Amino acid sequence: MNILFQAHSGLRYLVLLVGVVALAYFVSGLATKRPVDKGVRILGSAFAGLLDLQFLLGILMVAMGRYYPQLIGHIVMMLLAVVLTHVLMVRNRKRPQPGYLLPLIAVAVSLALIAGGIMAIGRGLLTHTPVAG
Repeated sequence: MNILFQAHSGLRYLVLLVGVVALAYFVSGLATKRPVDKGVRILGSAFAGLLDLQFLLGILMVAMGRYYPQLIGHIVMMLLAVVLTHVLMVRNRKRPQPGYLLPLIAVAVSLALIAGGIMAIGRGLLTHTPVAG
């Protein structure tokens, strides 16, 4: 169980890193009006895939008995982040002319939900320890 917790906790950094890189790429593409290339799809898919894996690890931990009441807010916010990411990425992909705006919104709002979800369990974004307060 501790290995699963460490994997879930450590993967958070990769999710946040890929999210920030994707955010920068989408903002840059939108600001420069650069034509959409496969980088949008690659970064969007990487972010969504890592987010899915993170959510799966979290659900496995809950299924294995690691549950406490603060997790309700955490789980709800993470589920919203996963669903929002997938819905907006799929909508962008199915458009006749995919763009940068929908992926940008997906990643930005998902990162905000992730931050809120991490704080819902009393943790800091970049720490393993509870936030003082």
